[in-house]
Amino acid sequence: MFSKLLTVFRVPELRQKILLTLGLLAVYRMGFSITLPFIDHDAIREATAAGGGGGLSDMLKMVQVFSASNITNGSIFGLGIMPYITASIVFQLLGTVYPPLEQLQKEGESGRRKLNEYTRYATVIICLLQSFFLLKGLAGGQVTGQGIVLDEYSSFGWILVGTLVMTSGTVFLMWIGEQIDAYGIGNGISLLIMAGILAQMPGTAGGFLTRFLDGGLQLGGGQGVEILLVLAVLFVAVIWGVVYITQGQRKIPIQSAKHVRGRKVMGGQRQWLPLRVNQAGVMPIIFASSLLLLPFFIFNQLAAIWHGNAVLDQLKQAFNPGQGFVYNLFYVILIYFFCYFWTAITFNPKDMSENLKDSGSFIPGYRPGGRTASHLEQVMMRITYVGAAFLAVIAVFPTVISTTLTGDYAIASFFGGTGLLIIVSVALDLVQKIDSHLVMRNYSGLLDTED
Repeated sequence: MFSKLLTVFRVPELRQKILLTLGLLAVYRMGFSITLPFIDHDAIREATAAGGGGGLSDMLKMVQVFSASNITNGSIFGLGIMPYITASIVFQLLGTVYPPLEQLQKEGESGRRKLNEYTRYATVIICLLQSFFLLKGLAGGQVTGQGIVLDEYSSFGWILVGTLVMTSGTVFLMWIGEQIDAYGIGNGISLLIMAGILAQMPGTAGGFLTRFLDGGLQLGGGQGVEILLVLAVLFVAVIWGVVYITQGQRKIPIQSAKHVRGRKVMGGQRQWLPLRVNQAGVMPIIFASSLLLLPFFIFNQLAAIWHGNAVLDQLKQAFNPGQGFVYNLFYVILIYFFCYFWTAITFNPKDMSENLKDSGSFIPGYRPGGRTASHLEQVMMRITYVGAAFLAVIAVFPTVISTTLTGDYAIASFFGGTGLLIIVSVALDLVQKIDSHLVMRNYSGLLDTED
């Protein structure tokens, strides 16, 4: 493996792409250390230590996982690429119900450029709204439990300046992602998200190990060595399972029709049409977790207004993220719903059937056209059920680890959930793109087991 990694850097073009990507990711991470000039750093440290902010703070911290952001520290990249992700999802959903956008999606490269332009405009608008209300919340203490904006800079003018700076920061991150797409290696936006998640791992893991070492490692008890060993084995097993399901495919046999050209008989070859088991990817978990944060936030605010109300207190506890049977039950139900919903949006069996028909291919035993589309839809419905079950297990697994082994949901989140799926998916995509560059130059790929 070490020799294969050296081979990657022997290819000049590939080496240049990797170094450019690493440099842009370094710029991205440095931006999180540059805060707005009117942010009170002492107040940030006090709020972090106290764990204030209540429901809104918990909601924003969970959003930070899949948006490559750090909302509560007031940095110039505080919003991350969350507005761009939101705009992209909105336009993708609108493309299924709004005919003009659907037509643009079918126009190829020109239509894609036009949609990207609309997405950028929408991103700026979303940035302006989100950054303004975020800064107002940071100034008033609704986010962190206490105001982290200096009193003399809490006026509307300074909030507006901060809004423009944070909007410019998100637009700059969007530009970085596009530069990685054009001149680097891998998907730029996905790499930014993965870098934001990986950046949280050393600090969280270090704090967890420090807690064990301070208490003294011993066999048995709440801080036994066996717990660390079990966690290590579970981490490897979960990574293996995620890779296995993410790469899992259902292969549909297809046959190309024979045709005669001169004295030669062409076609007639048997091939495979791969259908991914996890067709929806990580989107169902993102949608489900985001939607479930809404009732928790509402009940948390109502319980604060009507203090002492037993019903509201129970509802707030029931929908507390990552805790309780009610939350996990609704979590699983929503994951199944969004798996089928997102698959219905991204997978079109009718178009796939028409493409097979136009290329002179067919599925043995099924007539081209409606019968083929119906068969593909039935197969996708069945494998989506399996993919949804996998996502549900991965989503709930951190809660199980937290309640039984670690007692810390931040550590348990590395054993499943949104962050792990994003890391694995992006890493696999990156390795495949590096392999394609190596194979084009007659080198063996990173995943090639042959000598």
